[in-house]
Amino acid sequence: MSDSDDEPFSPALSASSALRGRGAISNPQNRFERLRYEADPGCLPEERPLPRTEFFADPSQTIISTNDSPDIPFGASVNPYRGCEHGCAYCYARPTHEFLGFSAGLDFETKIFVKTRAPELLRATLAGPRWRPQPVAMSGVTDPYQPAERKFQITRRCLEVFLEYRNPVVLLTKNHLVTRDIDLLKKLAAFHCATVFVSLTTLDENLARELEPRTSSPRMRLDAIHALVNAGIPVGVLVAPVIPMLNEPEIPAILEAASKAGAAHASYTLLRMPLGVKDLFVEWLEARLPLKASTILSRIRAMRGGKLNDPDFGSRFQGEGIFAEQIRNVFSVCAQRNGLSRTGPDLSCAYFHRPGEAEQMALFDY
Repeated sequence: MSDSDDEPFSPALSASSALRGRGAISNPQNRFERLRYEADPGCLPEERPLPRTEFFADPSQTIISTNDSPDIPFGASVNPYRGCEHGCAYCYARPTHEFLGFSAGLDFETKIFVKTRAPELLRATLAGPRWRPQPVAMSGVTDPYQPAERKFQITRRCLEVFLEYRNPVVLLTKNHLVTRDIDLLKKLAAFHCATVFVSLTTLDENLARELEPRTSSPRMRLDAIHALVNAGIPVGVLVAPVIPMLNEPEIPAILEAASKAGAAHASYTLLRMPLGVKDLFVEWLEARLPLKASTILSRIRAMRGGKLNDPDFGSRFQGEGIFAEQIRNVFSVCAQRNGLSRTGPDLSCAYFHRPGEAEQMALFDY
C-alpha cells in the first residue's frame, strides 16, 4: 500500500541509497563488538561494491532447539541455516547474527551459515532413546527454503530423515521452492506427519519486492499453496507480520486469495522489532515511505504500550489496545468468512518408529 490506499506501493527510496535485492539499508555496528567498519567517506554510495552473499559451514553439534514459550505452538524446531538471504526488512531474527560477530543489517542477509551436518545430527537425535516423538518446526527463525536451499538441500535431506522416522514436521516458508519436496511431503502427510504454512505478507508485488526482496512473489506463493493442496498436503496461510497501516488493510484480500488457492488454516502475528530490528525497520520505513512513516510508527506504539516493541509473553505476537483488538476481530471474521480454521491440523506421532527397532525386538521373540 502507498500513501493512497487505492494505489500500488511505490517506494520513495533514491537509487543512490538502495541496494538492489537487499532489505536492510545499512550494516549497523554489532552491539557486542568494539570494532566497526566504516565506508570511505570520499566514496559515493553508488560507487561502493554491492555486498555479495557468502556461505560458511556451521559447526553446530546439535540440531533440535527447544522452547517453552506459551506464544509458540511448537516446542521443538530445526533451523538448517543461520542468516537468511530473503532479506526481509522486518525480520525479528536479525539480532541472532550478532552472536556470530556480525551485524543484524546487511550481514544477516549476505553471510549465511549452513548447517551441513544437520541431517546426520537429526538422525542421531531421533534415533536416541531420549527423543520423545513430537512435531518439529522447520524452522521458526530463518526460512528453510531460502535461496541457499536450492544448492545445499539441507531441508530436503532433513525431510528424508523425518520420513524415515515418521516424525511429524511443520514447515514455515515464503518460498515456492517448497513445492520441490512435494514427493517427500506427500509421503509424510499419508502418516499425518506434515503440514506447511506459507507466509503471505502482501498481495502487492511492488511492496513484496521492497519489503521481502529475495522471497517468492505473492503470486508464486499462492501457486505453492495450490500445488501442495492438490498433492494432499495440509496447508495454512500465515499473515506475518501484520504491519499497521501498511499491509494491515490487505488482510481480507489475503485471506480470500489464500482460501481460493486451497489453504485450510490461517494465523497472523503483529510486527515485532526486538533490539536492533527497530532501527533497521525505521530506517527502511523512513526511506521508502517518508510521508507515512511517522503515522505507521505511531500506530505501532499504540499497540505496544507506547514503545516500538513489546517482548512480553501473551502480547508480543498480537499487541494490546483498541487497534490490536480491531485487527484480531477483522482477521477472525475474514477467516471464518473464507472457511479458514484458526488452528492447524492435528499431527500424529502414532506412526513414529526407529528403523531396525522392530527387527531387534523380533530377536527376543525367537
